[in-house]
Amino acid sequence: MTTIDIDGESAADGLMTLVLAVVEILVDALEREAIRRMESGRLTDEEVDRLGRQLAAIDEQIREIESDQDIGDDVDRLRGQLDGIVENAIERLDESVLEGDDNSNAVDGGGR
Repeated sequence: MTTIDIDGESAADGLMTLVLAVVEILVDALEREAIRRMESGRLTDEEVDRLGRQLAAIDEQIREIESDQDIGDDVDRLRGQLDGIVENAIERLDESVLEGDDNSNAVDGGGR
């Protein structure tokens, strides 16, 4: 797993990597929601166009920061790890539901 060094420049790079990975996840979620709304007809053509331009601008800015900071590979690696964690949690939840286990310990780590 990717680690974040707590000393000096490595800490800043690690934090920037984490922030960009999370922002990418949020942008992906926004894109999926935009597509859902577009397909349902809840957005006007003007709204679709404006949303597309804004999402493209965000994506361009992310790529620029990754390039400037030379952390694109680190962001991709962390993003893959975060995606894997989410997929594993969803699989465990699905297995729990299929097995008829209605307690939520599989997701929250112990039902705190």
